[in-house]
Amino acid sequence: MGTIKFYTLGCKVNQYETQLIREQFIQAGFKELGDGQPADLYIINTCTVTHRADSASLNFIRRAKRENPKAKIIVTGCLAELDADKIKNACALSLIVKNKDKANICKDLSSFNSPTHEVTNSQTINGISYFKGRTRAFLKIQDGCDNFCSYCKVPLVRGRSRSKPVDEIVEEAKNLVKNGFKEIVLCGICLGAYGKDLNHQISLVDVIGALEKLAGLLRIRLSSIEAADVSDGLIDKMAESKNLCRHLHIPIQSGDGEILKKMNRRYCRDDYLNLIQRIKSLIPEIAITTDVLVGFPTETENNFQNTVGLIEEILPLKVHIFPYSRREGTPAASSFKDEISPIIIKERIQRLKNLSHSCATLYKKEFLNKDMDVLIEERLKDNPDFWEGYTDNYIRVLVKSSHNLKNQLINVSLKKIVKDSVLADLY
Repeated sequence: MGTIKFYTLGCKVNQYETQLIREQFIQAGFKELGDGQPADLYIINTCTVTHRADSASLNFIRRAKRENPKAKIIVTGCLAELDADKIKNACALSLIVKNKDKANICKDLSSFNSPTHEVTNSQTINGISYFKGRTRAFLKIQDGCDNFCSYCKVPLVRGRSRSKPVDEIVEEAKNLVKNGFKEIVLCGICLGAYGKDLNHQISLVDVIGALEKLAGLLRIRLSSIEAADVSDGLIDKMAESKNLCRHLHIPIQSGDGEILKKMNRRYCRDDYLNLIQRIKSLIPEIAITTDVLVGFPTETENNFQNTVGLIEEILPLKVHIFPYSRREGTPAASSFKDEISPIIIKERIQRLKNLSHSCATLYKKEFLNKDMDVLIEERLKDNPDFWEGYTDNYIRVLVKSSHNLKNQLINVSLKKIVKDSVLADLY
């Protein structure tokens, strides 16, 4: 049928959706190529959460065009929703596929020669059965977002919240487990909103309960979840579950009440802090990771210091730090004209990075000389004597061994912190 290459930018949902597309084309007879090899067909799954994501997406389109000027280039993902002109400027002959249609790209490949270069079929298909290049499989169970944070373009390009039925999730997970996956990461654009759109009362806790019954599924991990969606039921489930990983990624964005209101974040600083304290009181060893958006318009040094103070109190294992990016069509873009100097943003980001590193070190020290289970993912490329894996509370662990440990759950003793990892001894 031909050769194909995939480029994916952005979140776990996008990575899952690329895998969904990949399996269709492989089943149809296409051969996937690696870097440096020109393909007949390129599928570029884009992101538009920031200006940087836009630029990276457009660069991949240009890269594909340079690599094989005669290739067919299909562009999908969030940039394709509202920025078709940018894509056409990068590659005039590209086919633009909306998010709702991306699952059927393979079926609708003949539409490439249509006058509009638009795919309109929006039928659904079955889920994934493996996840290329990963030991942990991402499983999308929800799409869309109803929160409408003032700075965020995602609801404009992903639509309102929609949930996948539990029986479909379980069947997809069964296939993944059958194909050797021992850990599944549940993901969504707004994961905690799962079930709110369904007719019968059901929640993320119900999905976890159904997956816990699957033999061979050793770990269930949650991707990002909003503070308002972390229910008492979810905390209780995590406290008693033997399968659910003790790790929650709960975005902060800001630790300042004034900025949170302008962001249209539906909690205040104390709400967030009280939530983390409640979680830690019931699950003492849990890892908290988070997102912080730096340089929101009107953010003063005092506003920023409130964020610093909150980070110091919650002691996260990791902080993902993003500079504010003005997104056309969002309330923040039209309401807040006084943007912060890039120099100030860069300096604040560096301060947060230093703080994040200190918090991570303090958290990891609590586990030194303790025995923990680690799911090994792969050999280190720059030092093949060592294997890399993660504890259930998301500590990156390095283990030295001459044996093949890939995809094995092993017990180790954590010994020494080295940069962003912990060296461990095998038993």
